[in-house]
Amino acid sequence: MIWRERRCERIRTLHLHTRQHKHSLFVSASRPGYDYIPRLARSVARHRKSEPRAAQGSWGDNSPENETSTGPTANLAHPPQERKSIKMRTSRISKETSKILNATSGSSAIRRSTRTSIARFAHNSGTEDIKDEGAEIPDIEDILPSRKRKREATRSPVKQSPGKKTITVKKEVEDNVTFSPAKKERKTRKPARQVKNDQGEIEIHPPNDWEEVYATVKEMRISGAASKAAVDTMGCERLGQEDVPPKIKRFQTLIALMLSSQTKDTTNAVAMGRLQKELPAWKEGEAVGLNLENILAVDPKLLNELIWVVGFHNNKTKYIKAAAEILRDQFNGDIPDTIEGLMSLPGVGPKMAYLCLSGAWGRTEGIGVDVHVHRITNLWGWHKTKGPEETRLALQAWLPKELWHEINWLLVGFGQKICLPQGRKCGECELGLNGLCKAAERGKVTAGRKIKEELIKKDEDGTILAKEEIVKVEEVSKYFPVNAAPNSEV
Repeated sequence: MIWRERRCERIRTLHLHTRQHKHSLFVSASRPGYDYIPRLARSVARHRKSEPRAAQGSWGDNSPENETSTGPTANLAHPPQERKSIKMRTSRISKETSKILNATSGSSAIRRSTRTSIARFAHNSGTEDIKDEGAEIPDIEDILPSRKRKREATRSPVKQSPGKKTITVKKEVEDNVTFSPAKKERKTRKPARQVKNDQGEIEIHPPNDWEEVYATVKEMRISGAASKAAVDTMGCERLGQEDVPPKIKRFQTLIALMLSSQTKDTTNAVAMGRLQKELPAWKEGEAVGLNLENILAVDPKLLNELIWVVGFHNNKTKYIKAAAEILRDQFNGDIPDTIEGLMSLPGVGPKMAYLCLSGAWGRTEGIGVDVHVHRITNLWGWHKTKGPEETRLALQAWLPKELWHEINWLLVGFGQKICLPQGRKCGECELGLNGLCKAAERGKVTAGRKIKEELIKKDEDGTILAKEEIVKVEEVSKYFPVNAAPNSEV
């Protein structure tokens, strides 16, 4: 039975080599349940049977010489001490054999062993062709198919009858693609901004669409929905009497501006009318009405009663009496012709000073910014300011000077008729309908577009003769002052 022992020893040596190359680990990972050693034993047995008996030589027969052999494949039936020495020599010889095989291998890098790579250890290596050691041996992972491999669609063969031509028809599938209409490019609105020029100086660039907005609002104020505003007939510049001397008219303009603070134009017009008609003369034989002498002579209580309809009438009574004394003592009974002089009067701020200088003296040195101008310009996105004075400086930085006087009349009337502080009429505003106002309420704009009806007049041939637009606009015929009875005359 020596040949069986030798065969087992040879199998054990080959197994040590395959373990060094991590083949057993790879086989167990790639093919679960695969036992390599019994398979290798069966392979060696097949090769052993195929060899001639003479080739088996010393380790195939049961000759006495082999049984007394002292080689590494000695009989396992030896005594225990001799068997232990044989086992030690066998392990040492297997290690030396693996070192020699590694040294003589063609590739220095360690790679996984496959059947092809260990085929050179077969007993019939001389009879079978083995690939060169330098040639690449494919890994088993490259041979195994992928789990998620998609099956290719198999085409059924087309039966062709003899004498007939086969015609292949290609069906093209057309995708239904719906093209949405091209959207209109949104206009980018840029507020007033500071930009450095080539010389390094800072310049103020105006809002990019201010000219179009200004022209649209001006057209609305002249002949559109914002026309016939209260400021057109009851503004402070128009409350002065025409049949009085210029000096008295300038004084009346100043008093109208002092009364207009926190007061509607309609209410201010009522108070000015009472002063012009009911203010008593300072002495007998003089004219009754609003002038400097009568204001100086009137009793404060009576003056307070005459202007009680305006807001803060108690404070305004004190301001008017004090300003009249300053005009008499410092300005020779006339109003100042400078901004500094006007602002030195009690109750007169920058807005009143610039409007008075422009309306009374005809000189425009600044913009009179009230709540309407401040609120509307911020709604348009021209700037972001916190108060009227900051708005005035921002507008004067880029607005042409010839428009400084007009912009107050323009935006005050627009704020009274269309862009109200509460309940804005965006459906009647051309800015909202044309997409020029970023603060326009969309619901009101949509409703306003439906209200407009276009009548087209055509002749017999179908030629368009004229187009007329009918816009439903509510007009207020009378203006009633605050705290006044509806039946009272204005």
